[in-house]
Amino acid sequence: MFRAILIEKDDHGYRAGVQELDEARLPEGDVRVRVSHSTLNYKDALAITGKGPVVRQFPMVPGIDLAGIVEESSHPDYQPGDAVLLNGWGVGESHWGGLAQQARLNGDWLIPLPQGFSAAEAMAIGTAGYTAMLSVLALERNGVTPERGEVLVTGANGGVGSFAIALLAKLGYRVLASTGRPEEADYLKSLGATEIIDRATLSEPGRPLGRERWAGAIDSVGSHTLANVCASTRYGGTVAACGLAQGMDFPATVAPFILRGVTLAGIDSVMRPRADRLEAWQRLARDLDKGLLASMTRTIGLEEAIATAGELLTGKVRGRVVVDVNR
Repeated sequence: MFRAILIEKDDHGYRAGVQELDEARLPEGDVRVRVSHSTLNYKDALAITGKGPVVRQFPMVPGIDLAGIVEESSHPDYQPGDAVLLNGWGVGESHWGGLAQQARLNGDWLIPLPQGFSAAEAMAIGTAGYTAMLSVLALERNGVTPERGEVLVTGANGGVGSFAIALLAKLGYRVLASTGRPEEADYLKSLGATEIIDRATLSEPGRPLGRERWAGAIDSVGSHTLANVCASTRYGGTVAACGLAQGMDFPATVAPFILRGVTLAGIDSVMRPRADRLEAWQRLARDLDKGLLASMTRTIGLEEAIATAGELLTGKVRGRVVVDVNR
């Protein structure tokens, strides 16, 4: 038996709760992992609350991230005792995920726990930090260097935003942070932001082209914010789009792309090839100041994750939430 958050939907409605489950109920897979830590991401919060169509079949164990120890394996790359982690691959959406003490998975979805990280640290980073690193790599590949100018990070208080600021600052960029919580300015500056921008200046409908301001941007907000970010990106700049906290729509024109040569780089973290995942985690091990993790992270237990999901969706959660599934 093991404990897990189980989401159910039936004639009695949509509900999530912590339950004791039999290992026989685990889905198919060639690796069984004893999970030690997971995380609470925006997508997990949507799944737990039912506020978004994340879960594709029921019942479902949420949790798009997990770290733990292999207990059983018929996969050639993994043996019992191996420390592993997982981000994405539809886990927590169409396959039981990491907010549980046990998980049975396709071994191709796993990567070894990177050297230098504990399971708790890897989950403090999780999909948020991994996505932020993929976004930084996209800027680098498109020639956005510190010498080219400032880089804007939207949704700065969220997990992706916090890691993006920390990574960019460590790499020598001057970082502008957009937030709707000015009281968090000291926190954002402690991560490396040099200037705070009120998100209200970006979140309403704007002009097709604005004043050129930043050489690049990492946007986790979408909608009007992303449109305005693109409109004020300098000639030849790149915007990495990795989220949709404001909305899925993109009410923009082609003007920034054909008049200023701006590149809009889409960042997918869910189905990313293994080589990209390994590169991102290797760079995280090199470029992330692990000393910042404590200020960016709080740890909760499984029972607390359900209430915290609602707080995350209303913007009351700063940085990252690690879930100790054995707590």
